[in-house]
Amino acid sequence: MTTTGDEVRAVALSLARTTEQFEWQMPTFRVAGKLFLTLPENETSMAVRCPIADRDELVQAEPDKFWIAPHEVMNAWVRVRLAALDDVEELEAIVTDSWRQAAPRELTESE
Repeated sequence: MTTTGDEVRAVALSLARTTEQFEWQMPTFRVAGKLFLTLPENETSMAVRCPIADRDELVQAEPDKFWIAPHEVMNAWVRVRLAALDDVEELEAIVTDSWRQAAPRELTESE
């Protein structure tokens, strides 16, 4: 599957209280004002929230799909190569998981 930035955008914006902004020369997505996704590298990858322990396991297990940007080593973020995603379900799961980590409790409890 070759995932595009537009497909990421559609999934992200389908989630409650999500807005898109353009910051740091790239599209960024926030839920209730909290950042949960960016589309760097000319929209060929996405950066999403991911607990550090989980992130490190993902990178070890699938280094062609996941990696850590040097400036994000100390933060709970992981990069995902869009062209390496298996299908739309995987895209939706990754984006939704990142959204849940940033969303206010009242939004995640109502799902």
